[in-house]
Amino acid sequence: MTLQTFEGATVYLPGEIAETSVTIADGKIAEIGGPAQGETIDARGLILAPALIDVHGDAFERQLMPRTGVYFPLEPAVLETDRQLAANGIATAYHAITLSWEPGLRSVDRARELMQAMIDLAPRLLVENRVQLRWETFAFEALDLIDWALKAPLLPSIAFNDHTSMTMRAYDVAIQDRHFELSPDFSIAALDDERMKKRTASKAHRAGMADEDYIKLLGEVWERRDQVGSTIARVAAAGRAAGAPMLSHDDTRAETRSWYRDLGALTSEFPMVLEAAQAARDAGDTIIFGAPNAARGGSHIGSLSAGDMVEAGLCDALASDYYYPALLAAIERLDREKRADRSRLWSLVSGGAATAMGLNDRGEIRAGKRADLVLVDWPEAQTPAIRGTWVNGRCAFRSTPAG
Repeated sequence: MTLQTFEGATVYLPGEIAETSVTIADGKIAEIGGPAQGETIDARGLILAPALIDVHGDAFERQLMPRTGVYFPLEPAVLETDRQLAANGIATAYHAITLSWEPGLRSVDRARELMQAMIDLAPRLLVENRVQLRWETFAFEALDLIDWALKAPLLPSIAFNDHTSMTMRAYDVAIQDRHFELSPDFSIAALDDERMKKRTASKAHRAGMADEDYIKLLGEVWERRDQVGSTIARVAAAGRAAGAPMLSHDDTRAETRSWYRDLGALTSEFPMVLEAAQAARDAGDTIIFGAPNAARGGSHIGSLSAGDMVEAGLCDALASDYYYPALLAAIERLDREKRADRSRLWSLVSGGAATAMGLNDRGEIRAGKRADLVLVDWPEAQTPAIRGTWVNGRCAFRSTPAG
């Protein structure tokens, strides 16, 4: 049996913060508050906390495509992403891999290649790399891949995204004001309007297509709309059968949340308006917001403020979204703004995230739990930094600053 004891740290325990020792053995937390056993890790002046769990992150796309249209080989991209996760204290990461009808970066074929690379490289990776199947609901091309992924070694989550309808909304409707996407009240934009080129320019660029060709493809995909509801139900049934956590994305109506909840998607990811967030809370659903939103002090697209939602009790977990360092940065800002006590804030990136994903073996420093831990250097009134990350009791990252 391999024993290690962290001594001298300020430890974030469930519901309290205390100066105590923590001993880990064979990948699990063995004892809290006992005498040192085995190797001693001097943690004086540092915080020992549950390691971070990222429920939705797509920053890996910058390793896959460092510049627009410039693809990088998969293996070094995955390895580099994994090391960024470890250095940011993230022991469990759900990579939000988009399954889209678009060609290019977010295509189904590229998603399959990325998932297979993650499986093949698993023995060499530092942290637990999981997948969020970020499924665009008009991408019927992805159905076989979803079935395959649900049988993968690590169970993925499923996020129902509908950026197709978001793109097709009427020009005078803000994204936060749109109706439930399958509602007959959903107002639709004309494809031949010059404003559609402006709306889709970045998407066409990402897909490597001319503006006109992208809009033509969008029109063809839009013809699937009558089949989208039944296809979502099919995917949700497969997710329920596999026990996969399921999330709806960018909700703007209580009706939207209710519809997805009835299919077994019990998490609202990045609700855009208070109506949707409150509907989720009233029904006992899990609510996730983006850490960049909290770290920056607001949404960059004018949606709900994550900080306000944390303070109002309408946020259970934060996700890195597009920037891994945002998780720790968000906790620091929310703590500085006194949005909640530090124990609750830390649970947004650990215990709350674990609960959202059904990972009952981690997310807390409690005897018997998995030893996913971080040592954090957090001087008074300064920015915190990760000094060490342990995954299942194994050291994945350590650092020694120059000072």
